[in-house]
Parts: sequence; structure tokens; C-alpha cells
Amino acid sequence: MSPLPASPARVLLLHNRYRAAGGEERVVEQLAALLSARGHAVARCERDSADAGALRAARGLLHGGLDADAVAAAVRTQRADVVHAHNVHPLLGWRALAAARAEGARVVLQLHNFRLFCAIGVAYRDGAPCFACRGRDTRPGVRHRCRGSLPEAVVYGAGLARQQPRLLEQADALVAVSEAQAGRLVELGVPRESLTVLPNHVSAIAASSVAGEGGYALAAGRLVEEKGFDVAIAAAREAAIPLRIAGSGPDEERLRALASGGDVVFLGQLSAEALAGERRGAGVLLAPSRSDDACPMSVLEAMADGVPVLGSERGGLPELVGDGALPLEPAAWAEALSALWRDPGSRTAAGEVALARIRARHAPDGYYERLMRVYGA
Repeated sequence: MSPLPASPARVLLLHNRYRAAGGEERVVEQLAALLSARGHAVARCERDSADAGALRAARGLLHGGLDADAVAAAVRTQRADVVHAHNVHPLLGWRALAAARAEGARVVLQLHNFRLFCAIGVAYRDGAPCFACRGRDTRPGVRHRCRGSLPEAVVYGAGLARQQPRLLEQADALVAVSEAQAGRLVELGVPRESLTVLPNHVSAIAASSVAGEGGYALAAGRLVEEKGFDVAIAAAREAAIPLRIAGSGPDEERLRALASGGDVVFLGQLSAEALAGERRGAGVLLAPSRSDDACPMSVLEAMADGVPVLGSERGGLPELVGDGALPLEPAAWAEALSALWRDPGSRTAAGEVALARIRARHAPDGYYERLMRVYGA
């Protein structure tokens, strides 16, 4: 690996897009924009799981990736000093990182979730967080068929177990996005000395909060059980506060049944612009996650717009929301939501606190300085 040049580093972003796009895709988009704005030459080498059939995905997982030569060519074309990798499964794998290093690039692997160990990444099963798979022992995920079918569970279990040590070997730096996630990764087998904690950043921060004028509570994200939106629905109904839910997913039918008869609007999957509009009209964002969300962009973006957030005590949420972290009990959520809603001034004050936390911890300038240290610049 060559030392980085004095001029802005040339960066290649490596990412295997998920079938259902989410916060990680937004992180990659914002990172590309931030680096470009700071004068770096930025290119992307991406694959899309939506375009990969089951057999190709299985080959990628078991082989350690399918496109190492293409990645090496991209590094050469970009003359990349740094390859910043995000999700690499199933099509890129450890071979992509090895190819980048062989071309002389510094390889940074950003860990947004627990996919080094967990076949579904979110480490959640049967209504609770699950960290049974650890080290190279992915047999629990096979036994529990966390990927659904037994054949797919076997492929993921074997693929992750084979790839994990090689991914760790081929990364010059590992990035976790919260202290809570870093601690959990160490428990699962990642060397602590290899990890740098670098929380996600936001691209823009509002001048002031207008949450006191908000007309509803908002929840945003993929509609899956681990996001806890049933708690948001129960709390909003108990507090008699309108709730708007942005997102789609497999839990939608159950959530609609729970919301029946209440003042709850399902908005579906929104564009970034439409979601920003919903945040501007909200008095509070509800994030009652049951899983160990590391650093959800829905929470950061709400805080950056001056919207106070009530979040669960799981994962990295307490690091983001501070005093807004709550136990996962619907009564506690209804009480906190009611107290916030009764006083518009308290919502505005809480929104200003959120803005202060974002400016201190997630602003572009501070993030960029910390990122350059990870890059070795």
C-alpha cells in the first residue's frame, strides 16, 4: 500500500446495493457528495442484489466475490488511493478488497450492521435481538433458517464463515458507526484495535427548529418487526396524536390492522425530497427500534431538521438522542409523547437540543476531518 499523496486522495467507493434500498445507500450517496465537494476525485464500483439471481448470489458468497478483476480495473482506472467499501455481500466479497490492496490502494471497510456474522445483518430473531452467531460460528443462523429456506441459510452460513477472516485481513481500517456497535462487534470477534468509530454525517443542518409548529408525529423506515412501529402506533393512539408512517415492507399489513380506526396515515415509500417535506411538518420523530440499530439515517436527518426524536434504548440510538431514549414499553412512549405534545415550546426546545447534538457530532466538516484520519491523510 502506497502512502497517500499530499493532494486530495482519489477515492473509489465500493458497494453492493441491497434489494430494498435504505439508509446505507444514502450514506454512500452523501459520502460521494462530501468527498467531491472537498476536491477529491470520486468514482463508484457498485453491484446490485436486485439484479443477482439466487445462484449467482450463492456463488458470490461461497467464492468470496465474483468481480475481483473488475474491481482491480476500476482501481487502476480511477488511480485510487483509497477504496472505501461498504456492503460487499454477496457479489463483491473479500476478493474485491484483496484486489484493491494488490493495486496499492488503502482499503477501508465500513461496517454498517452485523453482516460479518449475521446472515440477515440486523441481528434480530423471534422478537428480540440475537447475537448467537459469533466468530466463525454461523451454525445458529443455519439452524434457525434466518434467511428463510434451509438451502439459503446453509449458503449464507458457509459463505460468511469462510469470508469473515479474509475480510478482516484485507481491510487496512475498519469503521463502526457507533460506540455501541463497536462494542458489540468486539464481543462477536472483531479486534478492538482494528476499529475506528465514525458516526454517519448529515449533508445539511437547519438554522433553527420549528417542531413546535408540527402537526403530527412521524415514523420513517422499512416496515419490519424490528423497527418497532407497532409501539409508535400504540403510543400515538394512546396519546391521541396524529401519526404518519413513511416506508414500506413486509410488516405493513399487520401495522395497518393495529392502526385501524386511529389517526394513522401510511405514506408508502417516499423520495428523499418528499420525506424531507414530511419532516418539516412533524413535531417529533418516533424510532422505537427493537434491534441494535447502529446509526440510523432517519434519526440523524430528523434531528438535523430540528425535529426532536424519541428513540429506544437499543444499539446506537441513546448515543444519538440522549435524554430521548426510552424503554420499549408502550405506556412509557405514550407518556413521553403526551408530555412533549402538550407544550409546543418544549418541542421547539427539544428540537434545538437535537440541532446542537448534530452540529457537535454529525456535521460535514467534523466528519470529514475524522474520515481523513481514517484514510491516512
